[in-house]
Amino acid sequence: MVTARHPLRWVAVAGVLVLLAMAASALITNPAWEWEIVGQYLFAPSVVRSVVLTLELTVMGIVLGFALGTLLALMRLSPNRLLSSVAWGYVWLFRSVPLILQLLFWYNLALLYPRLSFGVPFGPALFDIGTMDLIGPLTAAVLGLALHQAAYAAEIVRGGLLSVDHGQREAAAALGIPRARRLLRIILPQAMRTIVPNAGNEIIGLVKGTSVVYIMALPELFYQVQVIYNRNGRVMALLLVAAIWYLILTTALSIVQYYVERYYGRGRA
Repeated sequence: MVTARHPLRWVAVAGVLVLLAMAASALITNPAWEWEIVGQYLFAPSVVRSVVLTLELTVMGIVLGFALGTLLALMRLSPNRLLSSVAWGYVWLFRSVPLILQLLFWYNLALLYPRLSFGVPFGPALFDIGTMDLIGPLTAAVLGLALHQAAYAAEIVRGGLLSVDHGQREAAAALGIPRARRLLRIILPQAMRTIVPNAGNEIIGLVKGTSVVYIMALPELFYQVQVIYNRNGRVMALLLVAAIWYLILTTALSIVQYYVERYYGRGRA
């Protein structure tokens, strides 16, 4: 047996290694990156607190977004025309309006409704509360992120449910398995093979998307590094601090996504 030779492959490998070495040299040897400043602020208390807030916004946005998105996906698949139309309208609206506009809308909701009343629909109000007291900057950020994310989550979940062979639904129904158990024990575990990769992309995207809430002056990661470099003028070093933290967060989430995908992909070639 004669081993096949691939000289061009080795040339490509050598070229890539040279480019990587040049990039590493440019990062390490250029004093303008100010690595000592990066090390000074990377684990600064204010930066770490901003990373924690970024994670909190991501978790709340994803949990609430996918909970609502799953409900919307089931509504889209419902034979009831009203439910499916309402779900379609929600997805259309929240995917059409940019996230930054949604955040500004919730942040300034008090301009439209200074007080919110709670009571009998179209009847007397039992009590009311000031909108600014109910929806502060953090609440407005969570609302905006979750409602925006729900529109995308609905399509991800719907696509996953539709990827399951319809014959399995019919077989489960023929065996008399209750509808809820069919969904939770038969359809959803198989749909997760399609849902998890797309959901992982959305979660990673939301980690970076939380930077949009800087318009509300919430001290998340991007806003906090802006505050610091506006004070000390070390722009590139502080931007690099933010980039490193985003790399750490997204890498950790990518590892979690890999193991979740492998779990739901058991028994599949």
